[in-house]
Amino acid sequence: MDFDTIIIGAGAAGMMCAAHSAGRTLVLDHAKAAGEKIRISGGGRCNFTNLGASHANFISQNAHFCKSALSRYTQWDFLDLIAKYEIAWHEKTLGQLFCDGSAKQIVAMLLEEMKRTGAELWLNASVKKVDHDGVAYRLSVLRDGKRVDLSARNLVLASGGKSIPKMGATGFAYDIARQFGLNLTDIRPALVPLTFSDQRYMAISGVSAPSRVSANGTTFEEATLFTHRGLSGPAILQASSYWRDGDPVVLDIDPNGTLFEALRTARQTQGKKDITTVLTQSYPARLVQHLSEEIGIGGRIGDQSDRALQELCDKLRNWSQVPTGSEGYRTAEVTLGGIDTDHVSSKTMEAKARKGLYVIGEAIDVTGWLGGYNFQWAWSSGWAAGTAISATLN
Repeated sequence: MDFDTIIIGAGAAGMMCAAHSAGRTLVLDHAKAAGEKIRISGGGRCNFTNLGASHANFISQNAHFCKSALSRYTQWDFLDLIAKYEIAWHEKTLGQLFCDGSAKQIVAMLLEEMKRTGAELWLNASVKKVDHDGVAYRLSVLRDGKRVDLSARNLVLASGGKSIPKMGATGFAYDIARQFGLNLTDIRPALVPLTFSDQRYMAISGVSAPSRVSANGTTFEEATLFTHRGLSGPAILQASSYWRDGDPVVLDIDPNGTLFEALRTARQTQGKKDITTVLTQSYPARLVQHLSEEIGIGGRIGDQSDRALQELCDKLRNWSQVPTGSEGYRTAEVTLGGIDTDHVSSKTMEAKARKGLYVIGEAIDVTGWLGGYNFQWAWSSGWAAGTAISATLN
């Protein structure tokens, strides 16, 4: 069976690419349903983009690579598409946009856009072999237990990275990229909780606190969640993309810098109270108990000097610790790194030395922050590849 374009992966990037590809297009996925990561994202409401999305919100060995696609298909373009389908949405913190209803609306919209362009979708279809005969890409596919041989002028790798293997994620795109001479950068789990082998936060599992978290010089200010395995929450997930094994993460749990004055005031008005009791006015009691044991907090607040209070605040603003590791791909929202951008055109997403081979979405070395940025990259890179393919066929 011959096609103009075969797209491997019916996720956000793959469906977006198919929705903008001319000619006869086929999308393949080994899953039972399209857009499964979309469906489960954002608590089932899909954080589909971010109002502030720009190249500055992405990590790559080439920080400039993502600029072209992001500037040509923006968050405002995707919002226009959302409006066309009358999908209601709302903004949460930091520009994050979610569906009012269900993430399934986004999946249905993309499937309808694919239908509009005439793209076919094969589910339960596993690619077993990929070759190139000098003219076209040849694929051997197992579909519903039967082998089917396919060919296409263009092949798009849109099968993502290795994050969340229970959703069917594999390193398939990386294998095909290597086969055709494309290098990979180092890959690792990102937007992932950090762990400690001693389970030091078991007693305060479920407690959260506003924080500013730093890793290797990059800082994020959102909540930190303490878990039985270690540290999670938005600030930790963000910092995990910059953290490396053996490095510390530094928590500032007085991000507004107001605790010192609050304690000085309490010293005048609540002098007979234990300082731990006063701290529970600012922090959860279980967290205060943990801190009192870890960094040594105690005694009447009325007996504390300015210097002692400042030293305590400094400890809470520079709480450094070295995680043992992370929860890995099992819970990582994305894979950091991927197919080297040096081998790919930033305008068309086509491999420079392999005509007709395109790489989009999470498979390539472009990783967004938490907050809708990775979906925006899927839309932008999918659009860039789809429109480039259409231009070659017209």
